[in-house]
Amino acid sequence: MPSSLYVALAGQVSMNRRLETIANNLANMTTPGYRAEEVKFETLLSKTRAQSVAFPTSGETYISRRPGPITYTGNPLDVATEGNHWFALQTPDGTVYTRDGRLKMNEIGELQSVAGYPVLDPGGAPVRVDPQAGQIVIGDDGSIMQGDRQVGGIGVFQLPDNAKLSRYENSGVMSDEPGVPPQDPIGAGVRQGYLEGANVNPIMEMTRLIAVTRAFEMASSAMGQGESTQDEAIRSLGSPT
Repeated sequence: MPSSLYVALAGQVSMNRRLETIANNLANMTTPGYRAEEVKFETLLSKTRAQSVAFPTSGETYISRRPGPITYTGNPLDVATEGNHWFALQTPDGTVYTRDGRLKMNEIGELQSVAGYPVLDPGGAPVRVDPQAGQIVIGDDGSIMQGDRQVGGIGVFQLPDNAKLSRYENSGVMSDEPGVPPQDPIGAGVRQGYLEGANVNPIMEMTRLIAVTRAFEMASSAMGQGESTQDEAIRSLGSPT
């Protein structure tokens, strides 16, 4: 089979992977704290011939760390954080980091994520408050006050720039390197009554969707033309002279 058909097929595999990430991003563009998924494309050189042929791989996905828009909600259990800061959750699969600050309190005063996972404090323990002690006030550093008494704090963690992130449910990520508290907790930028939205640009994603769809169609056309050329060559070589 001609190399051009392999190249076109490899291109279709790459673009199909890209279409999947775009569709997932668009489906979660209103999910608080959602981090968009992107694809890194590489070139794999096949040296099976005297002249090398470049084949695109299916693409390596990664989770974008771009910040999303922060909007005011007025809910005292909504929190957002700025910069390279994440909240931590305790899950059956280990520690999960998230930018989704939709919190809730259960009957024993434990703060939980919207999915019911305990929120962790700076020391990695579940955060608990007194359900009967009145209004909760959350400071810029994540400290929690009830009345004139500090009852705990929401942990804020930084993830190393070289850490590999994998998605956990919608807005959570797992890191191959543990998060660490910021050196200056005052600069953590925790904002009570606010939520961070998804870092998805819907207009850009739609533009990418159109471009990738057209490229996929062009690759399909190229494969069809290549097959026609091959069939014609076979017929010509097989006909009596």
